[in-house]
Amino acid sequence: MKRRLIILFAVLAAVLSLTVVALQKEKTEMPPSAENLLSAAASGDTATVRRELAAGVPVDVRDGHRRTPLLLAALNDHVDTAKALLDAGADVDAQDDRNDSAWLVTGVTGSVAMLETLLPAGPDLNLRNRFGGISVIPASERGHVDYVRRVVQTGINVNHVNDLGWTAMLEAVILGDGTRPYVEIVGILLDAGADPAIADKDGVTPLQHATERGYTDLAALLRPRD
Repeated sequence: MKRRLIILFAVLAAVLSLTVVALQKEKTEMPPSAENLLSAAASGDTATVRRELAAGVPVDVRDGHRRTPLLLAALNDHVDTAKALLDAGADVDAQDDRNDSAWLVTGVTGSVAMLETLLPAGPDLNLRNRFGGISVIPASERGHVDYVRRVVQTGINVNHVNDLGWTAMLEAVILGDGTRPYVEIVGILLDAGADPAIADKDGVTPLQHATERGYTDLAALLRPRD
C-alpha cells in the first residue's frame, strides 16, 4: 500500500511538472496573429494591421523586447500605420525594455510627420529614455533641425537635464560637430528659452565646450550680449 502511494505521488508530481511547463510555454510563445500584427506594424503594412486588429489581436501586444506595434511603427516612421494603431486606442506612452516609447523615438528618428501624428494622442512629453532624457535631447544631439524647431513649440522642457548631466544644448555642442545644423539648433533652443548658463556635472558651460572645440560660430552665438 505504501509503495502504491509513493508511485501515485510520483505520477501526480510528474503531471504537475508537465502542466507547469506547458503553462510557461503558453505564456512565452506568442500566437501567430500577434506576431503578424507586430511584423506588419514594423513594415508599414497598414492593411494587415487593420485586419489583425479587427480579428481581435490586442493593439498593445508586445514583442520580446516589450515593443508595441505603435512603437515599431514609430521606429520605422510608418505614419499611416501609426494612425491606424492610434485610432484603435494604442497607448502612446507604452515603453519597451529600453524605456523607449513611440514619442521618445521621434527624437531619435527626427520625424516631424510622426511627431504630428502622435501629438494629438497626448503623449507624456516628460517621459524619459534610458539616459533620463526627453525627446528634444537626442534630436539636438543628432542634428535634427526641423524636429527641434517643431518640438520646442509643444511646451517641452528645453532645460531638462538627463542622467549624464546634459541638456539639449549641451548635447548639441558636445556631441555635435559645430556645423550649421548645430548652430541652428542652439539658436532655436535659445529662442525657446534654453538657459546657456546650465553647465554639465563638471561645471563646464556650453560656451566653454564650444570654445574648447574651436566651434567659433557656436561660441559667438552663446557668448553673452552686452
